[in-house]
Amino acid sequence: MTLLEVCVDTAEGLAAAIVGGADRVELCSVLELGGLTPYAGLMALAGRAPVPVRAMIRPRAGDFVFTAGDLEAMLGDIEAARQAGLSGVVLGASLPNGRLDIEKLERLVDEAGEMQKTLHRAIDLVPDIAEAVEQAIALGFDTILTSGRAPSALEGIADLELAHNIADGRITIMAGAGVNAATAPHILGRVPLAAVHGSCSATVPPDSDVAQRLGFVSPKRRATSPDKVAALKATLVVH
Repeated sequence: MTLLEVCVDTAEGLAAAIVGGADRVELCSVLELGGLTPYAGLMALAGRAPVPVRAMIRPRAGDFVFTAGDLEAMLGDIEAARQAGLSGVVLGASLPNGRLDIEKLERLVDEAGEMQKTLHRAIDLVPDIAEAVEQAIALGFDTILTSGRAPSALEGIADLELAHNIADGRITIMAGAGVNAATAPHILGRVPLAAVHGSCSATVPPDSDVAQRLGFVSPKRRATSPDKVAALKATLVVH
């Protein structure tokens, strides 16, 4: 059966993912910006979860071209994830031309040590997906999260298939971006991936008009839905 990883950014989202049947959780903050490093308290809470949890290590929004200061912050966040008892981390770093920043990734992977490691969608910026898959394997990642260099995994199906074939069992290719109960069967019908990744979320109305007026509420805020997690999980049972 295909593994289901659900990305969450709140304690409520973590609980919803577990109730819905997620096999693994990617823990973040601010998912509406693509996911940033979760705060320490949320990591500590997730460390007691009954499913494996990997923490996103991304210190800011924007691209993945990180400064020396960004790198130092990321190294500290990896240690925080370790201390919280999380099973793994989600990493990525790019050069200005989009290729993977091998030097920074080596530092991050070394800091992560024996923790499980996912290469995140920084890979969707690379000019050569085949080269990037080989680099991820050489660096010691066990999973690559990718949309196939497209806005959604369904649109990037050709690159997902290519990456899966190149990986040849040496690393898990996990489809992410727009993966839900409706799209997953089409993706997996084309490429027999071992894992998929989704937010399984729904738009939520602001709970305070005043908070929204003062700018404390993101208009793109979404919340994990246990029903959507369960629906996606159900489609994976046959794969």
